[in-house]
Amino acid sequence: MSHYYINDDKLESKPRLISFTMDGKTISLMSDNGVFSKNELDQGTEILIRSLLPLDLYGDILDLGCGIGTIGLTLAYLLPHVNLICVDVNTRALALAQENAKRLQISNRVRCLQSDVYSGVEGQFNYIVSNPPIRAGKKVTYAMYEGALEHLIDGGSLIIVIRKAQGALSAKAYLESIFSNVRILEKKKGFYVIQAIK
Repeated sequence: MSHYYINDDKLESKPRLISFTMDGKTISLMSDNGVFSKNELDQGTEILIRSLLPLDLYGDILDLGCGIGTIGLTLAYLLPHVNLICVDVNTRALALAQENAKRLQISNRVRCLQSDVYSGVEGQFNYIVSNPPIRAGKKVTYAMYEGALEHLIDGGSLIIVIRKAQGALSAKAYLESIFSNVRILEKKKGFYVIQAIK
């Protein structure tokens, strides 16, 4: 059984283009088998991006578990004053994220790195954004939340989206045990967008 949060070199490649509109602009990204939400913009991801855009993000953003780069690249494309690092454990997804940065002509502000959670990540960020891989299990997702603290500047934010049915409220409670300032930015269609500020 193959999952988007692992590497599977034997998986057949079947590239495809997915397109969506955000902030009045059409964004087209290359996708493939073996990556998260391979055929379309995932609903939780869309809700997260739409919640992030009004925040006037600036500085350095880490897209943690980036997949093909949907969250981070959309932000970098629409917000010319941000720099982005995309990280994922899945090499196929990362290659697509790199290709998509070129496709959107923002490669000069984007770096793509292979990393198992924060293993390949250095430095600190203004924002860490993620649609965490819930199916990978709590050991992985809680490591994403916990590690955010040392990878955020003071005042920086971890912003995630989780479906209520997949543990949004328990994730929020866990974040409250690590961060002093945690709030719900958006509740929509069963999804919660949660911001934890360092």
